[in-house]
Amino acid sequence: MKTGKKMLNAVKIAGSTVLTLGIVIFLYGFFVSDYSAITGIGIGTIMGAVFIFLMGVFFVATEEVLEKFSKPKILK
Repeated sequence: MKTGKKMLNAVKIAGSTVLTLGIVIFLYGFFVSDYSAITGIGIGTIMGAVFIFLMGVFFVATEEVLEKFSKPKILK
């Protein structure tokens, strides 16, 4: 469980950093810049942050399930 908490914290920090960067890029592209490609890069960065977070949660959930079912059962 400790590794799960560590991984969730790492994913949370990495995901929030990339998400913040994506929001800043999106807002800059939408309101400031004349190039529409920057807006698309911001949207892609935001989607990447969500993907990073979901994959991290999936890895932690998979680890928990494998840990739960890999324990040998004692016959009574």
